[in-house]
Amino acid sequence: MLRTLIASLTLMLLAACAATTQNAPGGEAEVRYGRISTIENVMLDADKKLGIGAVVGAVAGGLLGNQIGGGTGKTVATVAGAVAGGYAGSAVQSKTEKKAGQQVTVRLDNGATVGITQPADPGLKVGDRVRIDGSGEDARVVRF
Repeated sequence: MLRTLIASLTLMLLAACAATTQNAPGGEAEVRYGRISTIENVMLDADKKLGIGAVVGAVAGGLLGNQIGGGTGKTVATVAGAVAGGYAGSAVQSKTEKKAGQQVTVRLDNGATVGITQPADPGLKVGDRVRIDGSGEDARVVRF
């Protein structure tokens, strides 16, 4: 039983410590150019997917779950407590750790308008000629 708890917590700790790398996609990408029409300051949630909040929550949840029942039920409660605690800890961490960001609206050269939310870049100003790197959640407005 205690081995199950220790093994579960060890796996969660290792997952939290695992380094993630993001590889640049191969091939070609569309390059978009335009001018910034508006910039609005916003606060962004922390971008940590699994951090110290998840680890602390998992440990606390596992310890609490270990206090419930006996036999197989105790093991199930321990694992469920660790999972629920990890999720709750991660949610709390992402809501309490905020960082400065910007909602940048760009009028593209082709006439379309796009809005991109990204970490704050104090070098960007309304009217700047810019390039949009990436797409989707990874899109960034870059001055050139």
